[in-house]
Amino acid sequence: MRKFFLWTLAFVITVAAAIYQRHTGPTYPKELNISVNNKPYNVKLTRSIALDEKSEVRLSITDTTIKAKLFFKRFNSDEEYQPSEFRYRSEPKKEGFFADVPQQQAAGKLQYYLEISDSRGSQTYLKESPIVIRFKGGVPVYILLPHILFMFVAMLFSTLAGLMAVIKFPLYKKYGILTLILFAIGGMVLGPIVQYFAFGNFWTGIPFGWDLTDNKTLIALIFWIVAVVMNHKKDRPVYTVLAALILLLVFSIPHSLFGSQLNYSTGQVTQGIILNLF
Repeated sequence: MRKFFLWTLAFVITVAAAIYQRHTGPTYPKELNISVNNKPYNVKLTRSIALDEKSEVRLSITDTTIKAKLFFKRFNSDEEYQPSEFRYRSEPKKEGFFADVPQQQAAGKLQYYLEISDSRGSQTYLKESPIVIRFKGGVPVYILLPHILFMFVAMLFSTLAGLMAVIKFPLYKKYGILTLILFAIGGMVLGPIVQYFAFGNFWTGIPFGWDLTDNKTLIALIFWIVAVVMNHKKDRPVYTVLAALILLLVFSIPHSLFGSQLNYSTGQVTQGIILNLF
C-alpha cells in the first residue's frame, strides 16, 4: 500500500510539473481573450514555427465580417513594422483567419501585434508587448519522442526516489540509479541531438554558451551523479532528496526561456532571454 501511494504521488507531481512547464514556456501559444462583434473568443497565437511548417499566424475567429491585420518586424530590430493581411480559410479542424509572415532561418525571431476591425471599429492588441515567434528546424519524430519519453520517465523515477528517500524506503537507491541512467540518455544524448536538428548546434551551454535548457540539464545531472555516488556504499538519503528537488525545479523551468537566438547583425546564433511573453 505504501509503495502504491508513493508511485501515485510521484506520478501526480511529475504530471503537474509537466503541465506547468508547458503552460509557462515562451514558445507555446499565447492565449488572448478578445471580443469581436460582442462575441468572446479565446485565441491561441503562434510563438514557434518549424521550418517545415507554413510560416503563418492563425487567428481562430469564425466571424467572416471582420477585417484583421498582423504587423511584424524582426525581433529587437529598429525596422518599421510591416503589415500582413489576415485572410479567412476553412480547413478540417483548422478554421479561422491566417496571416503570412516571412520565414526566418533557425533561431531567427519575429515580433508581432494585431489589429482587428469589427462593427465597433478598430482595436489594437499587444502593440506594447508584442508576441515573439522563434523559428526552428524540424525535429524527426523518431528523435523527439524518445527524448520526451526518457525525460518524463527520468523525472518520474527521480520524484519517486526522492519520496522514498524521505521515508528511507530501501528502493530509493535503485530508482536513483535508474534516474541517472535515463536522465543521462534523455538529457545529455538525445537532448543535444534534438537541439542540433532544431538550431544546428549540439551544445550551447557551459562552457560554450548560456543556453538555459542545456545548463539546467547539466546541473541536474551533476546532482544526480553525486547522489548515486554518495549512496553507493552507505545510506545517505538526503543527497537523493536534494537531487530529486533540483530535478523537479529544473523540470519546471520552461524550455527555451534563455535559448538560441539569431543575431541579425552578426549572423551568429547566441542565447537570449525573452522577457515580454508572460
